[in-house]
Parts: sequence; structure tokens; C-alpha cells
Amino acid sequence: MFVAFVTTVGTVFGSARIRPYITGDAAIIASEITDNISGTVDLFDSSVQHDVSLEISDAEYEDMITSFQKTDEKKWILADLTIDGTFVNDVSVRLKGNSTLMGVRGDDAVPGGSGFQPPEGLEPPEGSELPEDFVPGHMGGMMSSASEDDPTSLPLLISFDENSSGRAYQGMTELSVRPGTPVLNEAMALSLTAETGQPTQRYAYTVYSINGSATTTRLLLEHPDDGYANSLFDGDGYLYKADASSRFEYVDDDQSSYADQFKQINAVGTGNLQPIVSFLKWLDTASSEEFDAHLGDWVDVESFARYVATQNLLVNGDDMAGPGQNYYLWFDLDTKKITVVSWDLNLAMQGDTSAGPHDSVGMMGRGGDGPGAGMPPPEVPTPPQDGGLPGMTMGNPLKTRFLDSDAFTAVYESAYWDLFEQMYGSGRAGELLDEIAATVPVSDGLTRETLQASVDSMRTWIDQRTDALVALRDQ
Repeated sequence: MFVAFVTTVGTVFGSARIRPYITGDAAIIASEITDNISGTVDLFDSSVQHDVSLEISDAEYEDMITSFQKTDEKKWILADLTIDGTFVNDVSVRLKGNSTLMGVRGDDAVPGGSGFQPPEGLEPPEGSELPEDFVPGHMGGMMSSASEDDPTSLPLLISFDENSSGRAYQGMTELSVRPGTPVLNEAMALSLTAETGQPTQRYAYTVYSINGSATTTRLLLEHPDDGYANSLFDGDGYLYKADASSRFEYVDDDQSSYADQFKQINAVGTGNLQPIVSFLKWLDTASSEEFDAHLGDWVDVESFARYVATQNLLVNGDDMAGPGQNYYLWFDLDTKKITVVSWDLNLAMQGDTSAGPHDSVGMMGRGGDGPGAGMPPPEVPTPPQDGGLPGMTMGNPLKTRFLDSDAFTAVYESAYWDLFEQMYGSGRAGELLDEIAATVPVSDGLTRETLQASVDSMRTWIDQRTDALVALRDQ
């Protein structure tokens, strides 16, 4: 059972999640934290304003940008961090993301640049139109406002232990600085996922600056480490992250063949990729009849139904089947079953509000007829690695086969409408919006007027989504 350590927007930070798990002959132990910086206030206490600033030397910053542009390497650099008044020297910082970094890659990689060619399968079909509310870099992720000229615009990963083994901040070894402001859609999606009892990540709004720059408002998100992994569920298990360039398909029996596709987060010394390899091998060879009869032997079907339903309800076109391959896999050592954990919800709650439970939601809208139609169906071929969106893959056979199977329609639809009522039908989404908006700090880069406009836009989206689904439900 999931331990819902993320509650509502008023999350209270808990104790450091570091504890051993004993499973048979093996002990799953989180990396030892020997220097746990307590800070002045709980980072995820939304009742207080949070402030984060970074100091990065010109040489280090140039090294990070140049390495990325020349080799696509997201190189760690050194920086000093002040978080809620607590100074932490020599933290490690690197770029984070894929499509969100498009504006940093250089002219040839930027849509509209002289050398840009959209990867095959990701361009809109001829004659199709983008949704009316499309904002480059905000909805489709095909462009990004991140720029090397504005360090505060960059999505970053901050590590406390990369340069100082055993160091953590309030039990966390890494934090993610999300791009954009005020990104109410991402905060809403995280909170709604948590409120429905599903694993997600904690977040905090912060006033943010780099090298004494004008301030902006940024979302700070906990980044899954082994302490996070070992707190997700009551039982023992392994947590794996899918790489953006991964393919959810069987290659061979050699675990090393998947090393660049799946990263094990916890118990790195005692675990392995065998659970993933074994499942992919079964999925690759299972007939439709075997899939229907035995998927439950490999996957927590009810949990998966809720995951898939949630992504549709949130209109997230960049989930486990999206171009970013944004998901984690949890393998439970007791049940021997896999659970999908959501990750990276920055494109949720801003697409086509009319998408129904059996419409395929994409980054440019939904599949089928109606507004937003035109996104390629699942199983689009992998874009070329040297093309405009490197490493991105569309589709996921597990999700596709699950939704196509009549054997799982009832469990999926039951989960869907139950979650709809919890999120939208009950009015909870609107209430959460008010609660979240009250915690967002204004800054030089976010005025009260701009924040209110974003709140109004988000409320309109919620109302339209609710009305559309009520109409579908009552047909």
C-alpha cells in the first residue's frame, strides 16, 4: 500500500526517510546520510515563504552550457546554495530535462532555427492545427523559454551529495528546479495525484535567483533518490527510472543491454534489472489471450488502471507513452508485481479538455475526432538521435495493450470515474487551486496580476474539463 507522505498543498515535512528493509537474505539499505542539514524551516511547509538562491561562477556556468551544446552532456558544476537562509557550500548543479532545454541547444536545434528539422513522427499531420491555447514551450514542449542568457530560466538538478558524500538537506540528496512560472498546472497535477492516494513527489514554491539576479518564482520538486524510493510503499522493493531515450521492449536476456534505458534508484548494490528484463520478455511474447489472463501476475492491475486513468484525466500527453518517457517502475519484492509511478507532470492540465477515457491524449491534443486531433498514435518510431528532439520515443506497449484489451475495460473505467469524482466531480480541483494559489509568492518575475491571470486560466480549464466529462458520463 502506498504511504501518502504527500498530502495537500499544506504538506508538513516528515522525518528523514532512511531505514533498512530486510528481504530474505538481502538487506535493502538507503545510502547512509552522515550530514543531514536541518535548515530553518521545513521546505514543504507551504504556510511560510521559501527563498532559494544560487551562486555560480562564470567559468563553471560556461562549462555547463558549453558541454551540453557540444556533447549533449549534462555536466555537474559547483555552486553555493542558500535555501531559506541556510548556506550550503559546494553543492553540485547540472541541467535537467530534454525538450525543455531546446532553447539551450543552439540554433540548429531550436524550432524555427535555420537548421531545425522536426523528427519524423513528431510533426503535426498536414492540414492539422495546433490548439488555440497552444503556447510554445508551455503546452507542447516543442519549444522552450529556457535560455542560456537567463540562468534562472534553466531547469536544474541540485545535488547535495554529488560533491560531498553523505550530505543531504532535510533527508533529501537532490532537488529539482522546475522551469516556468507559476506552473499552476504542474502543482495542481502533483496535488491531485497525491490526494487520490497515488505515489508522487512533494513540491514547494520559492522565490528564486542566481548570482543576485532579479527574482522569479519557481517550483522546487523533490527528486527521487533511494530514501524516496524506500518510503514509497509499505513493503520492500526496487525503484527504476526510465531514461528519455528508453524503449519499453525486450532486447535480450543480458541486463547490460538495458543499462542505458533503466536506472535503478535504490539498493543499487543488491538489486538488479532482472525484474524489468523478465517482464519485458514476457510482454514481448505474450499472445492477446495470455496478456489478458496473466498480466495480473506481473503488474498491479488496479494500480496501473488508476495510473492510466489519472494521466488521461489530467490530460498529460507526456507520461510513460509520451516522448519524454516520464515514469518510474516499482518492483515489489513480496508480490513480485510492478507498479508505475508518475513523474514530470509539467505538461498536464493544459491540453484538450474534451478528451474522454478512451481517447489517446497527445502533446498536441487528443487522438480521434474533435478539437486537438492530430497527434500521432502510439508506437511512433524512435526519432533520430541526431535530430531536433534527441532521444525521444513515443508509445508504450504495456499501456497500449492494456487499453486495447476488453478484459481490462471494466477495471479501467471503474478507476476512471472514481478518480473523476475525487478530482473534478466533487469540486476538489477548484478548491485545491485556491489553496495552491494562496501559497505562490510574487517576485520580480511574477506579479500579482500575472498570477491571478494564471489562476483564472487554470479555473477555466478545470471547469471545461469537468463539464466535458460530466457530459460524457451522463450520455
